[in-house]
Amino acid sequence: MKVDYQSKQVLIVDDEPDVVRLVAQNLAAAGFQVIKASDGDEALDMVRRLHPSLVILDLNIPSVSGTDVLRAIKSDSRTSQVSVVMLTARKDEVDRIVCLELGADDYVTKPFSPRELTLRVKSILSRRSTFSPAQNYSVCGSISINREAHEVRVSGRIVELTAVEYKLLVALFRQPGRVFSRDDLLNAVWGQDADIEVRTVDTHMRRLREKLGVGAAHIITVRGFGYRLDGE
Repeated sequence: MKVDYQSKQVLIVDDEPDVVRLVAQNLAAAGFQVIKASDGDEALDMVRRLHPSLVILDLNIPSVSGTDVLRAIKSDSRTSQVSVVMLTARKDEVDRIVCLELGADDYVTKPFSPRELTLRVKSILSRRSTFSPAQNYSVCGSISINREAHEVRVSGRIVELTAVEYKLLVALFRQPGRVFSRDDLLNAVWGQDADIEVRTVDTHMRRLREKLGVGAAHIITVRGFGYRLDGE
């Protein structure tokens, strides 16, 4: 699916002018609308007012930390669908895991390649463009779901899934490209009050992948965290 990037607005949140300038130039050259914020308060105000397609967010920003900005975006039903890419000098694994757990779509460390960052932004928004909550028919790579008929196909072939397997796949389809923790998937399929071991998700995911065959390549395991759906 061809994506019209001119209709995509990207908010850059960073207090380093040189970084903002470099990222903005590359995104603008790729056809994106670019807006900017230099601190957490300004960033949250712009997200809530303008609803950008994606936010590129530094962790170390004034007034409200990048972590708290991310948490606020993803915990608010009005903004939770906004994609977020973390762009930070912090390389510790714990920072990466915390941000992914809070709902970040990607985590890029400084120094970085502006071209690669732009490609990552394009990839995230391209995947998001294949799904709309209002649609009954969704496609990701070789996998298609007709939610009205509860029918799943891989390369045109109908795949028979259990109710749990189907719900897991639909949960991933809701936000292609987002990394879902095992707890996220557990809550989405069984509910927050379910007395079920988190590792049960792995068991059902393994069976789902077996049934999807070649389509299993679109379900990516993120080591130490969970799973994401990738249409590429």
